[in-house]
Amino acid sequence: MTETTETKGLTRRSVFSILGLAAMALAVPPAVLTTSEAEAQSGTTPASTTPTGTERRQERRSGRTERRQERRSARTERRQERRSSRTKRREQRRGSDTKSKASTPE
Repeated sequence: MTETTETKGLTRRSVFSILGLAAMALAVPPAVLTTSEAEAQSGTTPASTTPTGTERRQERRSGRTERRQERRSARTERRQERRSSRTKRREQRRGSDTKSKASTPE
């Protein structure tokens, strides 16, 4: 005798879900049914003379690598020049120090 009757009310979430599905059903068919008369480009078009995105990226990378290597080599040369100049100055000072010590009477 106990019969439970449940009536499910529409919640806000379910209403929005139904509205979203209905809107999608109305919007999708025109987009799917429209076709374009465009054809694929062949590889022999004049556009093939311009580099692609990958080629431009490779060119940029190789350019960066070359510039970096130039900076490194220039830095190494400057460092070697400083060291050799420093060594020459030390030798000159030591040479003049030995001469001055030898010439001074004790």
